[in-house]
Amino acid sequence: MPQSAIWAAIGRQLQNPSGFGGRLIAGVMAIANRRSNRIAIRALNCSPDNTILDLGCGSGLALRVLAAMAGQGLILGLDHSEIMLAQALRHNRHAARQGRVHLLRGRIDALPCRDDTVDRILGVHVVYFAGEAGVREARRVLRPGGRIVIIATDRSAMTRWKFTQSSTHELFDVRGLADLLVRGGFATSEISVTQIKLAFGVPALLAIATK
Repeated sequence: MPQSAIWAAIGRQLQNPSGFGGRLIAGVMAIANRRSNRIAIRALNCSPDNTILDLGCGSGLALRVLAAMAGQGLILGLDHSEIMLAQALRHNRHAARQGRVHLLRGRIDALPCRDDTVDRILGVHVVYFAGEAGVREARRVLRPGGRIVIIATDRSAMTRWKFTQSSTHELFDVRGLADLLVRGGFATSEISVTQIKLAFGVPALLAIATK
């Protein structure tokens, strides 16, 4: 297989993990996203009774942290990968049995949630795949006063990584991510986008938007 095709396949697996390759990607992502999850969860500023939605919940490690923080709340994990949802269930089986964690299979641009029902939304390294429709859906399900926190690697780093294909990834800088949130329905006054550093000094973006 040509090298370009291999990188393209990795990009597709990052977008929607499946099969044996998807299980490998899931393990890598669980490790790679640890710092991002910590930063994003801190920025969520959760309350114990919040309803929280994790977009692209992956292996569910962030769900486990959120369930511990929102002990009287409801934690929703959404992913469109069966492999990821299976791993998320393994990591949150007790909370799922208690009804505190619910796993949903679906797309970011068609969320299976009613309007104005979610207090906090976590979006760690998923905005590349969300598009304007995904942001609009996130804003739709947020309650008034609700908050979404997004972390994305800055395009200055992403453009150097061969798996980032235009067919799978949309890349952002500060202005581009702020513009996406505005196009998705958030007012400029409701948005904050700042530059941060992830592991190994990788430049990234932290976006916070309030409905």
